[in-house]
Amino acid sequence: MIRTAPLILALAISVSACQDSSDPSLDQTGARPELPAQNDTLIPAMEIPTPEGWGNELPNVPDGFTVTAIASDLKVPRQMLILPNGDILVAEGSGGNAPALRPKDIIAGLIKKRGKSPVEGGDRITLLRDSDGDGQTDLQTTFIDGLDAPYGLAFVDGTLYVANQGNLVSFEYTEGATSIAGQGTELTKLPDRINHHWTKAMTASADGSKLYVGIGSNSNVGERGMDVEENRAVVWEIDRESGASRIYASGLRNPTALAINPWTDQLWSVVNERDELGPQLVPDYLTSVREGGFYGWPYSYYGQNVDPRIRPQRLDLVRQAIVPDYALGSHVAALGLDFTNNGGLGGVFDQGAFVGQHGSWNRSDPSGYKVVFVPFRNGRPSGEPIDLLSGFLKDGHARGRPVGVTYDPERRVLLVADDVSNTVWRVAPRYAPPTAGERSTEQTEREPAPSTD
Repeated sequence: MIRTAPLILALAISVSACQDSSDPSLDQTGARPELPAQNDTLIPAMEIPTPEGWGNELPNVPDGFTVTAIASDLKVPRQMLILPNGDILVAEGSGGNAPALRPKDIIAGLIKKRGKSPVEGGDRITLLRDSDGDGQTDLQTTFIDGLDAPYGLAFVDGTLYVANQGNLVSFEYTEGATSIAGQGTELTKLPDRINHHWTKAMTASADGSKLYVGIGSNSNVGERGMDVEENRAVVWEIDRESGASRIYASGLRNPTALAINPWTDQLWSVVNERDELGPQLVPDYLTSVREGGFYGWPYSYYGQNVDPRIRPQRLDLVRQAIVPDYALGSHVAALGLDFTNNGGLGGVFDQGAFVGQHGSWNRSDPSGYKVVFVPFRNGRPSGEPIDLLSGFLKDGHARGRPVGVTYDPERRVLLVADDVSNTVWRVAPRYAPPTAGERSTEQTEREPAPSTD
């Protein structure tokens, strides 16, 4: 296998280079994405920009913003959490290792490996402290070590929750602590058979009583058989006190990040959709997650568009499939999600959701590789996505790949984990924007008094 791997990779690149390229005229973002015809081929288009350092350069931000690296020697940073005292926790690690099932799995694995950091995942959580809020890290330390591919993080009532790839554990936290010893207390096991999609996204409910965990599928579209998909492609709701769990929603192929919408207190997710139907199928998406809802996988996509590859078909389930709220584009690999509050970053970035797009491998022209902002009004998406952090691609190489995004409402900045350059980026306005409360006061002062005539 070692000797034949380069030949297989070269053949795959040669064949996939002949596949159809994407149509730039298609609009694949928003509430009604344009969906082309299916194109299931023997060898799908596969291309991934290989890593190359940033050198003295930085990612691109809009006018009026700055970007700085607050940590640059991490071990595959994934998701982040801000503690009540402002300390930043960064989950680092890599999991999975599902065995290849088909020749195209071997090829895809080789392609994907070319786009990864050579650094081994840390299996730890790192603490970053910026005591005075100047964007410079004053302290960096290993907060918890010896974990198993940690990913999702949540903090409720003095307790830190960590979603490893195989279990959910809790740690008692003392404010200001710079490390915690031990492996934590297991609250519940998490599905980890095969672990084709190993990441376990997590967030707490608005009232803190429940934890939601995203569990990805064990295949692209059921090719391993549906018996291994039990408790996969779902979001679990877990009681924080007892550890009891239930399926909250299903049919979400890979719910890679979860967050609570601050205007409605409803659970939302970004979801990575299926591959191998063409460069512009299927759009990854941002959506509210309805209790008891079914979102189509593997039988249909983007509502009730049937995927003919899965047998037997389940048209009864297809008829129940919910159309996602907002398309992000095909194969952008959305891995990060967080909402604004307290006025956001100001201007067009005041109300909405930040989405980290890790970047494509299943198309010849790369998509994603940036952080976008989806504007919201009245608790729902309203408008086209806006690039906030870009420049990750240069001359066919990836200088970084965004994963988790975390908004800090106290300091009014956005943190972005980059698992190729092993950096945490800090995006901030050059001048502090007014808070939501300050804007409301200013608007009231400007409005003329009502007439008493």
